[in-house]
Amino acid sequence: MIPDSLNQLVKSTQGQQTTQWEGRDVVLFNMPWGELVISLQGAQVLHFCPAGDTGWLWLTPTPQALPGAIRGGIPLCWPWFADERYADESPNHDGPFHGLARHAEWRLDAVDEHAEGIELHLSPSQPLHTLLTARLVVQANAQRLNVELISENIGETPIKTSGALHTYLAVADTHQCRLEGLSGARYLDKLRDFAESEQQGTLAVQGPVDRIYHTNEAVLLNDGERSLRIGKQSSDSTVVWHPNNDLPSDTPADVARHFICVEAANTRLDPVWLVPGAQHLLGTTLSRG
Repeated sequence: MIPDSLNQLVKSTQGQQTTQWEGRDVVLFNMPWGELVISLQGAQVLHFCPAGDTGWLWLTPTPQALPGAIRGGIPLCWPWFADERYADESPNHDGPFHGLARHAEWRLDAVDEHAEGIELHLSPSQPLHTLLTARLVVQANAQRLNVELISENIGETPIKTSGALHTYLAVADTHQCRLEGLSGARYLDKLRDFAESEQQGTLAVQGPVDRIYHTNEAVLLNDGERSLRIGKQSSDSTVVWHPNNDLPSDTPADVARHFICVEAANTRLDPVWLVPGAQHLLGTTLSRG
């Protein structure tokens, strides 16, 4: 589910095109296997639609003006998630919520096209951290979307990080959503001051939810019309978020019940320590359920 203005750009594209949308450089692909859009602000996947399907990602129709980040798609929370600023180098340790990557400019380093799909490699245009580098690999075809955020410690001391692939999934109605695969997992409820509980059975979303589940299992999302499988790599935290009626300013009420966030993350439950020269790959894979 994407705004009409972006949808028109996608439909008018044959093959690959780089253009602007909402003041941002975006790379569009309209191929036999499907559609893909990536914003070079934040290396953010904005849209993915396999051939013969509807879009799997949600995007606000009223994005913030630059330098604000776009709500929707798959924002990159790096090198920290939320306010867990372990890797924050700012003088007062008050860097932006969700880190630096989603506001930064990225470049498209490589495009590998083949008959079944595509693989893209991106990296920040300017260094974002003195000890850490990041790069993104996106693989898309008619069956799945795979996104990998790779961090490397290029310094001489260990460093602690957190992060997330903050995926906004398009759904028919948030209140009809059921999430399977979380039963038995312990979670921190951010709406109850991080109180710890255990998930009993299927998660039904009937109101606001903001939870960090301690699990590395895949999740199956069913909204009554479609099922999606959300798998992940090197992540023991699954964040499930929807604000219900307490909406951010860039989220109109008439579209708010058409998304839910299910995020592969490294949080306070599973922060990542990188020794010098070490790498960490945080991945998420979307496929039909």
